[in-house]
Amino acid sequence: MQVLSAGHIYLVDDDASIRSALAGTLERQGFSVTPYASAAEFLQHATPVSPAVILLDMRMPGLSGVECQADLASHGWTTPIIFISGESLPAQIVQAMKQGASDFLLKPFSMQTLLVAVERAIESDRATHALLVRTLAVEKLYAALTPREREVFEAIIEGKTNKQIADSDGSAAATIKLHRSRVLSKMQVESAAELIALTSDIDISALRLRSLDIKHPLAPERHH
Repeated sequence: MQVLSAGHIYLVDDDASIRSALAGTLERQGFSVTPYASAAEFLQHATPVSPAVILLDMRMPGLSGVECQADLASHGWTTPIIFISGESLPAQIVQAMKQGASDFLLKPFSMQTLLVAVERAIESDRATHALLVRTLAVEKLYAALTPREREVFEAIIEGKTNKQIADSDGSAAATIKLHRSRVLSKMQVESAAELIALTSDIDISALRLRSLDIKHPLAPERHH
């Protein structure tokens, strides 16, 4: 997936005048914008980039915004979605938010309100992408650990000392010290504190499962 500095806006609205007005405003703010006249057109032609946000009209001919949101989720597309709508039922709003919508703006809304919501969503997507990159890097390093080193790895990130690890399984402290040294070297860190920081937001149980070749859901491809 292409990584952009300012951010990209997928603008999905069946009203041509709204598409034109919003696209012009957002482009003047430094965002790149791709407009789509329908959810079907967006799903068929959109290419994932990051950081980005999807401005999605709730009520359109054909697929509704909520249906489009559900389709994206089923394909592992995690780009934040801001719904825009002139008239939506409370049930639709609740469903959209339950399905993970970033925000919901009722027309007419001010450009300042839109820009605040867009910038917040862009930063969220940027953080999500950064975590994905770090997770994939950790996965690659973790895969090189032996089964015993993985046990020591988990003990280290739990904050255990060499003595505590040795006492827990009857190993010699010198043996644990050697394993710890190998773990830190393979994970390309200098200390236990660095390893803990590296893995702070990563789901270790999922990491363990993926090491057994259980694949995680497809993430949108990122390219330059």
